[in-house]
Amino acid sequence: MLVIRLARIGTKNKPNYRIIITEKGRDNYGNVLENLGTYNTSTKALKLEEAKVKAWISKGAQLSATLNNLFIDKGIIKGEKMKSRRMNTEKLVKARADKDVAAKKKIEDDKAAAEAAKAAEIAAKEAEAAAKAEAAAAPVVENPVAEVK
Repeated sequence: MLVIRLARIGTKNKPNYRIIITEKGRDNYGNVLENLGTYNTSTKALKLEEAKVKAWISKGAQLSATLNNLFIDKGIIKGEKMKSRRMNTEKLVKARADKDVAAKKKIEDDKAAAEAAKAAEIAAKEAEAAAKAEAAAAPVVENPVAEVK
């Protein structure tokens, strides 16, 4: 899958970016298929070969979320903005925290159920022992056998 994304080329505290097209798993700084332009974040200057970008998009290349939003702001493409990965990461962290809370609650519920079952088992044994003791304490009445004449 081909991706159009940014590759940082600026110095420390002065970010500048190249707009490149590369395969999704490839390194941004290795072999790239094509340089499509540059973006200077301090001046918000965008130098871009729009025809090449549109040609790559028509061939099936995907835009990164940042570039998609930038191109929509600059009017190069039309569509809806995408959520950035940082926002998605915050949602993932919250979802994982909720999942952990649910798992802890399930463990606590399982422990409570096990303790309740154990208590019920002990109560049943005590009731059985009490019934045996009561039966042993009851006087034994013998029925006299009637003599047959």
